[in-house]
Amino acid sequence: MQGLPAADVLPALDSSASGLTADAVHERRAAHGPNELPRARRRPAWRQLAAQFTDLFAIVLMVASGVTFLAYALEEPREPGTAQLAVAIACVVLLNAAIGFAQEYSAERTAQTLQAMVPHRCRVLREGRPGEVPVQELVPGDVVMLEAGDTVPADCRLVEAHDLTVDNAAITGESEPVPRTAEADTAADTLRARNCVHMGTDVITGTARAAVFATGQHTEFGRIFRLTAAAPRQKTPLQREVAWMARRVALTALTVGLLLFAVRLPTGQGTVSSFVFALGVMVALVPEGLPATLSVSLALGVRRMARHQALVKKLVAVEALGSTTVVCTDKTGTLTQAEMTVVRIWARGRDHTVTGVGYEPSGEVSDPAAVRELLRAAALCSDARLLPPAEGTRWRVLGDTTEGALLVAAAKAGLDREAEESAAPRTAEHPFDSVRRLMSTVHEEGGSRRVRVKGAPLEVLDRCTHLDAGAAPVALTDTNRARIIAEADRMAAQGLRVLAVAEREAPGPPGDRDRCERDLTLLGLAGLMDPPREEVRAAVEACHRAGIRIVMVTGDHPLTAEAVARRVGIVRTERPTVVTGAELDQLDDPALDRTVADAGELLLCRVSPEHKMRVVTAFQRRGEVVAVTGDGANDAPALKHADIGVAMGASGTDVAREAAEMVLLDDSFGSIAVAVRLGRAVYQNIRKFLVYLFSHNIGELVPILAATFTGFPLVPITAVQVLAIDLGSDVLPALALGAEPPEADVMDRPPRPRRERLFSMAVVRRILFLGGIQALGVCAVFFWYVGTSGIPFADFTADEPVYREAITLVQAGIVVSQFFNALAVRTERESVFTAGLLGNPRLIAAGLFGIALMAAISYVPLLQSVFHTAPLTAGNWALLTAVGVLPLAADEIRKMRLRARHAPRREGEVR
Repeated sequence: MQGLPAADVLPALDSSASGLTADAVHERRAAHGPNELPRARRRPAWRQLAAQFTDLFAIVLMVASGVTFLAYALEEPREPGTAQLAVAIACVVLLNAAIGFAQEYSAERTAQTLQAMVPHRCRVLREGRPGEVPVQELVPGDVVMLEAGDTVPADCRLVEAHDLTVDNAAITGESEPVPRTAEADTAADTLRARNCVHMGTDVITGTARAAVFATGQHTEFGRIFRLTAAAPRQKTPLQREVAWMARRVALTALTVGLLLFAVRLPTGQGTVSSFVFALGVMVALVPEGLPATLSVSLALGVRRMARHQALVKKLVAVEALGSTTVVCTDKTGTLTQAEMTVVRIWARGRDHTVTGVGYEPSGEVSDPAAVRELLRAAALCSDARLLPPAEGTRWRVLGDTTEGALLVAAAKAGLDREAEESAAPRTAEHPFDSVRRLMSTVHEEGGSRRVRVKGAPLEVLDRCTHLDAGAAPVALTDTNRARIIAEADRMAAQGLRVLAVAEREAPGPPGDRDRCERDLTLLGLAGLMDPPREEVRAAVEACHRAGIRIVMVTGDHPLTAEAVARRVGIVRTERPTVVTGAELDQLDDPALDRTVADAGELLLCRVSPEHKMRVVTAFQRRGEVVAVTGDGANDAPALKHADIGVAMGASGTDVAREAAEMVLLDDSFGSIAVAVRLGRAVYQNIRKFLVYLFSHNIGELVPILAATFTGFPLVPITAVQVLAIDLGSDVLPALALGAEPPEADVMDRPPRPRRERLFSMAVVRRILFLGGIQALGVCAVFFWYVGTSGIPFADFTADEPVYREAITLVQAGIVVSQFFNALAVRTERESVFTAGLLGNPRLIAAGLFGIALMAAISYVPLLQSVFHTAPLTAGNWALLTAVGVLPLAADEIRKMRLRARHAPRREGEVR
């Protein structure tokens, strides 16, 4: 389509200059469907809720509850405790499912927001009559009319174009206006063709007529939609680790339970009672409160990040940021402000600096008098308008952003655009085109006419014969020309977009373009850039210190990308590796893998959505945890395919925000470094409360095993008591551990290896150490208490008061031990007394709540009947406190030995 002459386009689409007939429109709509993107199929709420019950922990507990109900039905006589256990386990499953469903109910709306980016109505020519129709009714062959401010409603081939420029940022990521023409083009595809415009892009200047050649999901926008919809959500490292841990814990619980069931049957115990006993062991091993604790702990991390302008949409994404090893970042709008700014002017033989960034006209020009004529000519030779901020908005530009930047620079030099236009009204103009690469205007001024010209440096310089030197113009010599070209090249090498500005007396009729645009006097050069955000450099440095590799992935020119990368600190060496989209097309997957592995500093330029996805996948094949930042619809597929997608909240498109797991509300790359720091703290805290939760499982399991092998006929702690500890006494302290602040050096460590287990050997050793001390303490208390009663083991029954007192001591002993255990796990080497015994007041309060709850279970008659407990004496509490402090004391001794040895931190060690 792009290779055809404009006159042949409509016949090729079986259309005409007067547009389609009503019958043709009807036939084509039936053949091609509506001009809209298909709505994403969303899972109904009941399926989302049902998915919460497919977690392995939930399955194990549901099976346990169901079999317990069956055991209760088969019991003769029936024990109320069995029914209570079944109900309690079922309530645990429902509680965890409710929390998970509430956190994940917000489903993806990517397809719907893609549709929101498409205009609702457009101007179309049918049967020779212009009119407006809903964009959904467009069909291939329709003739649409476009002007500045319109959003392109479908993929179109231009048949007429007048001074047309479009903003393709939503698709390509390039922020600069792109000229468009109706002339034939030899580009390989329509996206690169200068005679095609695409759905979802914006018309900046000019007017055009265009023939629709693709609608709906057959457009370039539709292709991005398909890529986004097809890209699978990647499981985060934490999701994989929790699934791995759940499988092993469930397998261990089932194995131990079955073994104990097999051991008790030959001893003469009934089948049902043996099963209930084995079930108690399984319940003791499964951390019922872990799913809820994990979800709420991640939610605390979400709230912390929200205070730093980082909105996390999926809880597990919090930890994924802390595991990130590679950040693939967009340039425009992410590292930069997406506001073109004049930063340097070369005039009258010298450089002049311009301060201030963005479209707000605050700043200074180093020598306003020297650049006044240049900026006055540039402002008069512009069609853009600078709009002051309305309520809740910033300064903005209506029209070409490059012209807007020149207007801002003129205002900084003290020029009043309206006054200058009144003094020199425009009488004629010769719009920019891609062949001349310049624009000229003619103005009445002081009884004469003057021509102002701005455009590409070489094209303008070729038309100049003189150079402004201040007092009077001087003839342009070859030496001067070489110097001016060198200055333009120097600016371009710094990543600046360079424009030349010139003027002359109008030599004749204002409509004679060729005469107006020759024998010009060059006023100088203006260098423009999209300035980096102020906070980006510090954020990049923080990521480098943390061992995170930053790769720029952009649709811009390599020189521009490298210049920005150097300014923000992404590139620090002499020769970074720069790979363009065309070069990526020549690389197969193994070659791409070698490229991303061998390149230290990597810049990817002129890339498409498919290229971004390939690069992300290549990093993931190497075991990297990849975060992708972006703001345009072109970024959406990579955002979704990454381990964590990070979208811009203020300037980003809806589709990018919906495809991402995290949205930066302030569009600041600096927020990423803060989020990584908090994400790493979340992972550390998860390991802390895992040690806390699993250590008490050992304290619950070992007494049961000891009773089995010593011939005691009853369990030292019932399954209902275990659930009371897991859900009543331990959840709040675990949450308080999840709220521990980040350690001071957390961003000075490398990312944790992707293959490092949440349950590393260091974690397991500490669980066994602390849990073993708890278990020895409560076992000693239980067997001492039943042994000193003088009652033979064989005569103990569930209603025996001594037995009820003994199991109350075991439950209370574990609760008190966990209070001191929580203090111990706050640090790995540093003494908790040095760190501050009261440094986490939430933890103290949560621990005291657990002890108070235990006291209620011991003293309140209603709770005594539910948990089969008895009241404890003051002496009992004193004994339990002495036993409970042992884990803290032992761990302090361990930490002291570690500090004394000055041993380097082992990989995987918990802090």
